[in-house]
Amino acid sequence: MKALIIEDERIAAENLQRMISQHTPQLEVCGILQSVEEAVEYFTHSETPDLVFMDIHLADGLAFHIFDSVTIHCPIIFTTAYDQYALQAFQVNSIDYLLKPISPDDLKRAINKLEQLTSTNAESSSDSSISPQAIASMMEMVQHNKYKSYFLLPLRDKLVPLAIDQIAFIYVDEKLTRAVSFDGKSYAIDKPLDNIYSQLNPALFFRANRQYIIAHSAIKDISIWPLSKLHITLSVPTPDKIIIPRARAAEFKDWYTN
Repeated sequence: MKALIIEDERIAAENLQRMISQHTPQLEVCGILQSVEEAVEYFTHSETPDLVFMDIHLADGLAFHIFDSVTIHCPIIFTTAYDQYALQAFQVNSIDYLLKPISPDDLKRAINKLEQLTSTNAESSSDSSISPQAIASMMEMVQHNKYKSYFLLPLRDKLVPLAIDQIAFIYVDEKLTRAVSFDGKSYAIDKPLDNIYSQLNPALFFRANRQYIIAHSAIKDISIWPLSKLHITLSVPTPDKIIIPRARAAEFKDWYTN
């Protein structure tokens, strides 16, 4: 079986390739791609591999944009540090969703699952692709993935519930994470920004940069800055200017208009 890796972090791609070689010898890595653009070009002009390992955050946007331009018929194993895209992933031929860091056991379990699904599908059809029924069964496995509706936060001698829809933005302030509500109140959250973002509905919140997560409903103005960066103004004052880098500008525009 030939496997294609789509991953924009060179070290992560090399580690995955090494792990595949050591623990799943039935797979041969036929290439490594780093971007949505490269993937679209590959699937337009090259032979479809038997399997794709696909990261979600690529150099030029989310991997889901690949499917806007080409149809991929082979099964896909997503490899990502974020768990909020699971349901979306299983709508595009995904047969597993591996959270980084990926272990050899994770890899072998995913390949065993692929072999079982392929075997089951072969018994009922001559088509080599994964059946819609198999994809549906995999989607059922992640239906429990719910986003938070509230945070329960300490405030002096109390625990204060903060509704997610009341949060305008979340940011890092000197290593302390804070959520700011639409009425301007600030609440400390004893979790790193990456962990918090994974618990939020990606339709409602966007990771603007390393310091800020912003709510869709809080966005007041969007300005284009030099080098195609975006400056975001919220309806609530922020301690710093919120700048979205050029590499993520297209992703932000897609998110904001969906």
